[in-house]
Amino acid sequence: MTTTPPDLSQLRLNRDEAASADDRGSRLPWILGLLAAAIVAGMLWFVLVPKGPVVRTAVAEVTGGAPAPGAGLSANGYVVAQTKASVSARIIGRMVYLGVHEGSVVRRGQTLARIEDGDYQAAVGAARASVARAEAELAQARRDAERAQSLYERQVISSTEMENQRTRVGILAAGLEEAQAQAALAQANLENTRVRAPFDGTVLRKDAEVGEIVAPSSAGGGFTRTAIVTMADLSTLEVEVDVNEAYIAQITGAQPARIILDAYPDTSFRGAVRQVVPTADRQKATVQVKVSILDRDPRILPEMGAKVVFEPGADSLAAAAPRRVLVPQDALARDGGATRVWVVEQGKVAARTVQAGRQRGENVEIVSGLGGGETVVVGPPAGLRDGVRVRVAGP
Repeated sequence: MTTTPPDLSQLRLNRDEAASADDRGSRLPWILGLLAAAIVAGMLWFVLVPKGPVVRTAVAEVTGGAPAPGAGLSANGYVVAQTKASVSARIIGRMVYLGVHEGSVVRRGQTLARIEDGDYQAAVGAARASVARAEAELAQARRDAERAQSLYERQVISSTEMENQRTRVGILAAGLEEAQAQAALAQANLENTRVRAPFDGTVLRKDAEVGEIVAPSSAGGGFTRTAIVTMADLSTLEVEVDVNEAYIAQITGAQPARIILDAYPDTSFRGAVRQVVPTADRQKATVQVKVSILDRDPRILPEMGAKVVFEPGADSLAAAAPRRVLVPQDALARDGGATRVWVVEQGKVAARTVQAGRQRGENVEIVSGLGGGETVVVGPPAGLRDGVRVRVAGP
């Protein structure tokens, strides 16, 4: 039997593929090394490369300037009552009666509450008994003095005994007056247990309940109420608003105004300026103006928010208030004789040379160099330069 030998001519060794595999294996560590180096470089850049400083900023505020023609000067405030009181007891004690509630209409002298009065009633009874005893003793002394006078005229008793009788009558008369005064004091103390309304008005709030200890404000303690009710005369309601001092020259006495309540924005009420308070608030640069409400309406309640629009009057001043630009005092940086502020624009700072004017509270007026509305750096850090990128601190 004949055996055919195998054909070895098809066997080949691919040296090119083996070389390629060896090359890839030798390049892999280099690739990993480069990748690791890039990651480390990125981390070092993030940690070591300096970033822009964090700064606090404020907006240059603009005040003054003439209002829009026909718009009228306006200010916001609150409804208040001219006549308002927190009614308290004149003596300390436990409240046993409260005859009013929120919204109760009361008259002057009406009893609002009553304090426990057992001790005071007993004191009144004792004082009245003392008065009765003093009256009886005085009456008896006067009868004795009349008999003594008759005996003295008949020379039965001496003048000394007669003088003693007269002296006794005087002492007992003084004792009666003292007893009457003590009785009046006891009655006044009993009356003080009744808390009465000081004027006609409406109860706004109950501040104490039956069973609680109440006292005058000067005697109040941790568990003591110093007021029983808060009441006001709603017929004296008015609006108090703060008007920027730059416009106060446009406000005159009895000037007509329109009052718009925040609760009823579609309704306006007639008003008139009652008083311009003769002092200003230096911190807010405002002057308080009190406006009477001419249109009485039950919907108007104390402490409501309101807007007052002052209508130009015949005697009102038409001069426009000066326009002012204000920045915080800490925004000013002085370099030698120059004053400048740092303005933030598109994330970068730029120095502006300004002329500072009058200080107004915590702000300073900028006479020139700013137009208003710019974002300025407050408390600029040292080493700040033009064009440096900064980060604005959050609220």
